[in-house]
Amino acid sequence: MTEVLRVEDLRRVCGMLLDAVEERFGAEIDLSGVGVDHYWNVDLRSAFEMAEDPAVGIDVGQSSDDVAELHALLRRPADDVPVVWHDLQHLAGVLRLLAYLDLPADS
Repeated sequence: MTEVLRVEDLRRVCGMLLDAVEERFGAEIDLSGVGVDHYWNVDLRSAFEMAEDPAVGIDVGQSSDDVAELHALLRRPADDVPVVWHDLQHLAGVLRLLAYLDLPADS
């Protein structure tokens, strides 16, 4: 079964979800008060090339670094081409943090 990922669909979904995040958390989120910064991360090759034990690809990510990298991306000159694999990993880290913040409280 072949699936097609349309970038326009992805753009629309991101907009919908970010609108929901803004409604839930506001237009700005003070990350200094969330109580987490570091998180477990599986490097891309280990995550998608499932030939080896993924434990060798586990490292630690840092939300504050992800946010700093995204701010740096916004400040880059317009003709500076993004490094898609690198920049998307930082965006994914921030999106995972937002998902974590929205988790239901443990019962």
